[in-house]
Amino acid sequence: MLIHDGAHLFTPLRLREVELRNRIVVSPMCQYSSVDGFAHDWHLVHLGSRAVGGAALVFTEASAVTEDGRISPDDLGIWKDEQVEMLSRIFHFIEAQGAVAGMQLAHAGRKASTSAPWKGHAPLSPAEGGWNPIVAPSALAFDQGYQVPQALDRAGIDKVIRAFGEAAGRALAAGAKVVEIHAAHGYLLHSFASPLSNQRTDEYGGSFENRTRLLCHVTEEIRKVWPEKYPLFVRISATDWVEGGWTAEDSVALAKKLGPLGVDLIDCSSGGNVPDAKIPVGSGYQVPFAAKVRAEAEIRTGAVGMITAPEQADQIVRMGEADVVLMAREFLRHPYWPLNAARPLHQKVAVPAQYGRAFQ
Repeated sequence: MLIHDGAHLFTPLRLREVELRNRIVVSPMCQYSSVDGFAHDWHLVHLGSRAVGGAALVFTEASAVTEDGRISPDDLGIWKDEQVEMLSRIFHFIEAQGAVAGMQLAHAGRKASTSAPWKGHAPLSPAEGGWNPIVAPSALAFDQGYQVPQALDRAGIDKVIRAFGEAAGRALAAGAKVVEIHAAHGYLLHSFASPLSNQRTDEYGGSFENRTRLLCHVTEEIRKVWPEKYPLFVRISATDWVEGGWTAEDSVALAKKLGPLGVDLIDCSSGGNVPDAKIPVGSGYQVPFAAKVRAEAEIRTGAVGMITAPEQADQIVRMGEADVVLMAREFLRHPYWPLNAARPLHQKVAVPAQYGRAFQ
């Protein structure tokens, strides 16, 4: 049983042999700023500034493990060795600021081949710069106007599993010390797990055991190459927010399966698998999922979603609802959020010498 030890937002957290200086994590945020999957100076400044700003763990955006697994043509990738060099430079800078570099590994599945948000966030045909086919557990389009995906056969599934393992090896070569498997938001691994998108009748469909098999195999494949000393996270959508879909109880059961496979923390988001879900978005609306999974599956969790105030984030950790707090849009608005949060919480933190006079 996980015992709450009086930790607060600025208490260090040790996960295997990696120590986070506090409980504040930069959530993966798609930047749609890559060419052929390569990181460049935008990513160095975007990720590096959050490390300077005092975050404990800085994740890259969702990084595609295959070329056709990108959300858009502008996504970051980790499907070939040549992509490692610039990532290594970025991760080295993050580490030099006292933060830990992490990488989220992803496959977009039936939500692949779309444009960036400021370009319309619409499905792209090959003539428009997209690609075909896209793949999924079943030949069910995400929404009207989206491509009908190709249902993966056994050979295709095996290829995806290998791709995740190979991507983890590249993340390690680049210097990441945490990897997170993206199994949320309607992307490939989530779409296999949810009965709303998985209508298979083979060993990867039907029962809960079968629908979660792919994620379990991906976890096992990554753990073959990911060192025992480094932690492994999984981001899930804790509920589909639709009757007959994936539930919070399913998430607890999944977490109980993933822990023994070498997963250290469940990052609890929600939704994204169907376009018509009614989601009660509001401040901290997903925190109860992190609390439920943590308490019932006895595994560390991360809380995410509309968390903005220092006191709010601190209370989540103090109450034992989650072990870390992940923030995205708030970090876009305030790259130095942790340094600013320390003052109202009466915590002393190390400030980069170059910025010290601003935080006196």
